[in-house]
Amino acid sequence: MTATTPRPARDRAPDAPTATGSMLGQWNSAVTSYYVLVGAAALLLVLGLVMVLSSSSVESLDKSGSPYAVFLNQAQFALMGLPLLFVLSRMPVRYFKRFAWPALGAAILFQLLVFTPLGWGVGGNQNWVRIGGITAQPSEAIKLALAVWLGAVLARKLPLLRQWRHALVPAVPVAGVALAVILAGHDLGTAMVLLLLVAGALFVAGVPLRMFGFAALLAAGLTAALTLSSGNRTGRISSWLSSDCDVTQACYQTLHGGYGLASGGWGGLGLGESREKWSYLPAAHNDFIFAILGEELGLIGTLLVLALFGLLAFAMIRIIRRHQDPFVQITTGAILCWIIGQAIVNIAVVIGLAPVIGVPLPLVSAGGSALIVTMAALGVLIAFARSEPGAAEALAARPSVVRRSLAVIGRSRG
Repeated sequence: MTATTPRPARDRAPDAPTATGSMLGQWNSAVTSYYVLVGAAALLLVLGLVMVLSSSSVESLDKSGSPYAVFLNQAQFALMGLPLLFVLSRMPVRYFKRFAWPALGAAILFQLLVFTPLGWGVGGNQNWVRIGGITAQPSEAIKLALAVWLGAVLARKLPLLRQWRHALVPAVPVAGVALAVILAGHDLGTAMVLLLLVAGALFVAGVPLRMFGFAALLAAGLTAALTLSSGNRTGRISSWLSSDCDVTQACYQTLHGGYGLASGGWGGLGLGESREKWSYLPAAHNDFIFAILGEELGLIGTLLVLALFGLLAFAMIRIIRRHQDPFVQITTGAILCWIIGQAIVNIAVVIGLAPVIGVPLPLVSAGGSALIVTMAALGVLIAFARSEPGAAEALAARPSVVRRSLAVIGRSRG
């Protein structure tokens, strides 16, 4: 018997894939968007709960006598968001189109409640509603409702969007109404995120780029006017631009956020070992939680968060490129610019590249309304990923977790 030598890779049969080819095949699978979305969102949610517990424990103990008060609230909101995410992820795409108009109308009416006796304000922003001891932020619901509504409207007008009047009407006036009711509550941060959302929807819909130039000038002028009309906003921007800022007043929060990031080094001080959370850094468990994360988990932890948001962006872009329904593409583009854009703005504020605006880090910062609505948006995206070409068949062909577990137990017993 003569020994046989292995054939070169170029001479192998087509049914003998290499390890590299197998890996590329997995990334090109019809269910890649689905699993990347679920995995990245789950990791961000778990990391966010851990960091909320760590960053809020000291002040929770001081205010309520329990170090777990804020964490338990956040965990409760996460548990409320999970069934909502699951239900939305199983809904057919046609249902989102059907309820686009009623959902946006209900969200705007909900936002108008902030101007009634049910409204509640903090730090100059009249942007919360208290009903029966429960506090909600209606502007978060407008984000998701507007994204779905823009997808439904722009998809129907897709062949006409090269014309100015069809590109603007009704998308821009209705979005302007949603923007106006938020600005009436003096919430400029949410309004800026809403502008990113609308821009993302119009861009994916194929609105000519020259229209974006005019819209950008208009948005810049409006932002400047709103900034100059508020002494608080003007002070924030002035302190951000100034090289000689009062570190005990306007620059205090940004300065201590930088202290937290700088002291973290490569690997961090260790989970729970933050110094800034001892009432030095305001909003440590909310808008500036990224600074505590960098202090405790170091550069490695911050890069992990950036990588997870990058995976979310990859999955959303993949849905836009692969899906055949314009409604899905446009809605996904809007949600992409909302979630990823808000994350970029939050991180830019913490590291000092932008003035303090007051937007949370999606899925990570404490905040019930933001967490529930973001989880609902991810449920919509997962439903879109499940309806990608070939995804439904691939998911149906794979055995469930329970069946795989029973099969493993059966083999181990045998």
